[in-house]
Amino acid sequence: MKFNSKALLAAAGIAAFAFSPANAYEAGYAGWAQKPGALLGASAGVPPPGIYMFNQVFTYQSNLVGPLTNVIGTHTGVQAAVDVQGFVFVPGWTFLGATYDAVIAQPFVMASIGGPLDLNPNFPGQQSGMHNTFIAPVELSWKLGTSGFVVKTGLGMYVPDGTTQGLTGFNNAGAPFWTFQPELAISYLANGWNLTAFLFDEINTRNSRTDYQTGDIFHAEFTATKTIGKWTVGPVAYYVGQVTNDNCSSAKCLGFYPTGTLGNAQRYNLFAVGGLVEYNFGPASLSVWAAQEVIGNAKNNAAAALNADVSAITRGATVFATLSYRLWAPEEPPKAPMFHK
Repeated sequence: MKFNSKALLAAAGIAAFAFSPANAYEAGYAGWAQKPGALLGASAGVPPPGIYMFNQVFTYQSNLVGPLTNVIGTHTGVQAAVDVQGFVFVPGWTFLGATYDAVIAQPFVMASIGGPLDLNPNFPGQQSGMHNTFIAPVELSWKLGTSGFVVKTGLGMYVPDGTTQGLTGFNNAGAPFWTFQPELAISYLANGWNLTAFLFDEINTRNSRTDYQTGDIFHAEFTATKTIGKWTVGPVAYYVGQVTNDNCSSAKCLGFYPTGTLGNAQRYNLFAVGGLVEYNFGPASLSVWAAQEVIGNAKNNAAAALNADVSAITRGATVFATLSYRLWAPEEPPKAPMFHK
């Protein structure tokens, strides 16, 4: 088939998955499996049939905020440099009028934390390893007539195959539990516009080592870009927050954490704003966005009632780049030869 350069923009839109260093769910400050903002620039659209690859790198520079900083001060830095390799598979199948695709992505992480926490064995000063693999075996995208509106839903998961160390499994980049991620994207894609709201939830199973279960993490990510020629620009924003409490009620869990969930954040909120620029080279498309987290807070109401809240969350800035390109597409059927007498 003749290559359509717009396919790369769509491929980048469905393939942005990554990790942040705030994954120590059980260690006093909150975290997530997927870096907030990883789907900025995404849409509910799907490219033409083929196999696409994407390469992502980002840096996250932040400090801890929340009640814990009353104890350790406000300048405890958390930094990360992350590389992600992934593939998008679009076989051309349809189901109930929707186009099917699947995604797999593998992040690799270097992260560090400073200040007093780097002296605590539960907060190793340096991490370097493989984060849990992300797999989305099913994503379905519906075009709503000719209105320009597209809706996509799917289910992804982070597989507990990352690099884990220490008694709790959190002394490196992996996490010893599954994270299931149902998603919903709503887009308006017409006249060069990409107006998208991407919503998804992280639902965690129990830590296989400690029996601790982190509460649900909700993400909402917003893109409002305009494509003019080869350039795409526009504002972006994201929100992430913990929306249900952790659980640590079993004897095994209480053996690791005698105070149960009192030592960990049970709620946090982060909101960030920024901008995106993208250039379509033809055979590949490069997207870069930068965002600053302007609101960040964390709390544990039960611990606060005892005047013992040590919750915290990272708040900082991210620069995130995605290079996407098509590896393979079905060939156009050969045209019948023309004969002349």
